[in-house]
Amino acid sequence: MTAYTMATSTPDATPTATAVQADSLVHTLATALATPPSGPADTRELAGREQSLDRGTAGIALLHVERALTGTGSWSTAHAWIRAATACDISAADDTGLYLGAPAIAFLLHAANSDNIDHAGRYHKALSTLDAHVEALAHRRVDAATARLDRGESTSFADYDVIRGLTGIGRLLLYRAPAACMSQANALSRVLRYLIRLTHPRSDGRPGWWVDHHPDPALPTPGGHANHGLAHGIAGVLAFLGTALRRGVTVDGHHDAIATLGAHLDHWQQDNPSQTTPNPAGPLRRNWWPTWITHDDIHTGHPLQPGPPRPSWCYGTPGIVRALQIAAIATGDTARQRRAEHVLVGCISDSHQLAHLSDVGLCHGWAGLYQTVWRAAQDATTSDLPHHLPNLTTQLTRQASQYVSRPTTRPGDPTFLTGTAGLALALHTATHNTAPRSGWDACLLIN
Repeated sequence: MTAYTMATSTPDATPTATAVQADSLVHTLATALATPPSGPADTRELAGREQSLDRGTAGIALLHVERALTGTGSWSTAHAWIRAATACDISAADDTGLYLGAPAIAFLLHAANSDNIDHAGRYHKALSTLDAHVEALAHRRVDAATARLDRGESTSFADYDVIRGLTGIGRLLLYRAPAACMSQANALSRVLRYLIRLTHPRSDGRPGWWVDHHPDPALPTPGGHANHGLAHGIAGVLAFLGTALRRGVTVDGHHDAIATLGAHLDHWQQDNPSQTTPNPAGPLRRNWWPTWITHDDIHTGHPLQPGPPRPSWCYGTPGIVRALQIAAIATGDTARQRRAEHVLVGCISDSHQLAHLSDVGLCHGWAGLYQTVWRAAQDATTSDLPHHLPNLTTQLTRQASQYVSRPTTRPGDPTFLTGTAGLALALHTATHNTAPRSGWDACLLIN
């Protein structure tokens, strides 16, 4: 079992004291993860997942890379975790994506090289080799996904999302630019064109990103669904299209696709005018989006979902708002940007929505909420979002303190997306109040 030793947070902590507490928590969590698995007897929950960002060794390595880059951790620890992540043959098979295999390792090594310490940089030779594999993978994946659409088949999460699909692979290609060669720019353009094709409605009128499978085995959607989330839905595509546009990378139909997705989310945005909070700029409406829509929802024009989901990165209002904000900035639509930010302020001001958060991780917990809001606040048009960050920092720190202090007989989850590595990275942002040096949150599509 993982043991933690730390001070407990106090309800009246000032922002400065909270930052100190957050820093202590980062140190505690990172220390518990200082030694990578060294063999079969020491792999435990990381067994077979060396090349996984979300659930394995590569994701934990990101924490140590970020700390090494900022001088709060050692490069010897970071390199040890990178060696553990790359101890086995690196897979570039067709089922790999940003969070697994060659793309995941390329993302990790690029993060480690983000300070560009010399002309060649760290892991330069390995990155060059990985670039070639990722480029070839991107072309194969676009070919296969396009062929399925040409045959009239539906897309799938595995085809287009950030975790396994082309949105994630495209984000890596953009992350590597301009370090990568021009041939990778061609691969990136093909990925963008495929994702733009998904914004065109199908012949049956359903959205082009409609999938025939369930969002989760425990949550059946007979006949399929169209997903709105950042992790597996169209908000992720929108965030990526917006980020590419902000970086000056465009293809035919780029602006139209962003407009189409914005209009779709406008249509399905739900408004609870009776649930408002007093605010000098006017009442904060509790706007939200259904996690996904089904055939019945499209038929009636209203979602069956009765209220807002938990305010998470993966499926909730914060992730969708960040995607809308990025796209609005990219297209110069200040009015849309303000509306999106207003919705996010309403979300994080709503104790009822915050009460739905039941864990501390990046995917669907406090860490993901914090990192998403922090990024949105840096781009905000007004002071409303930055004004709420100190309180959110206090809440994140309190939740993290309670998590690591609780008695348990089971090892904690050490991983990036749902566990303590991701929590420590969000706390690292809270401690320093500066953008991650490694750019690790690019894999969340919020940067």
